[in-house]
Amino acid sequence: MNIILSGYGRMGKLIHEIALKRNHHVVAILDKEEDWNDSVRFKEADVIIDFTMPDTAVKNIEKSFSHGIPVVIGTTGWYEKLDEVKRNCISKNQSLFYAPNFSIGMNLFFQLNKYLSNLMKVQKNYEMYIKETHHTGKLDAPSGTAIKMAEDILNILPSKQKWTNFEPLNKSELQIISERTDNIIGNHEVIFFSDEDEIKIEHKAINRNGLAIGALMAAEWLVGRKGVFEMKDLLGSLSD
Repeated sequence: MNIILSGYGRMGKLIHEIALKRNHHVVAILDKEEDWNDSVRFKEADVIIDFTMPDTAVKNIEKSFSHGIPVVIGTTGWYEKLDEVKRNCISKNQSLFYAPNFSIGMNLFFQLNKYLSNLMKVQKNYEMYIKETHHTGKLDAPSGTAIKMAEDILNILPSKQKWTNFEPLNKSELQIISERTDNIIGNHEVIFFSDEDEIKIEHKAINRNGLAIGALMAAEWLVGRKGVFEMKDLLGSLSD
């Protein structure tokens, strides 16, 4: 598979390293705006993998569509435009794979979060919150992963109506606590608590390899498909 890497920070470099181990080829690295101007490099690419910044993500997706190249995007912080991007992808008959987190383990954790939330539907004496901790270089807060977790809970628990990144004003708000500190790849916790006890589930990223491997698995799976896809599509195909 011939890959173009959009963004060459920590994740871009790691994806490059692991892609070579999986016998793929990185045919171009787009790390500056002017790098998109050389149209020759796009002709041999099978997929673009984007880990850049929230303010450039949508533009990069649209540029990928204009070149007719499937795009896998791990950048978060732009999902307020997700519906528009999905419509553009479908109308242009292009391919998009997006995920707030490409780690296979994290996506299994999403399922665990939903399972626990379903158990808690009938428990009236528990309150809850989400806590996410990342390195200081992560600019968006809360993380896209934490927002995904919160939205899954909101779809299950009738007592919670919306999430907030601040102190809740009332019990219908689900708080997401965001912390930024050095040397933390990414920790996510869901905590249910009562006067009697506390139940906590946690996912802790030991390194970024799981994110890179998941993004490459998504790219391998996406080539040859048209439409908008998420990790549940990939994981569903793996379990068939």
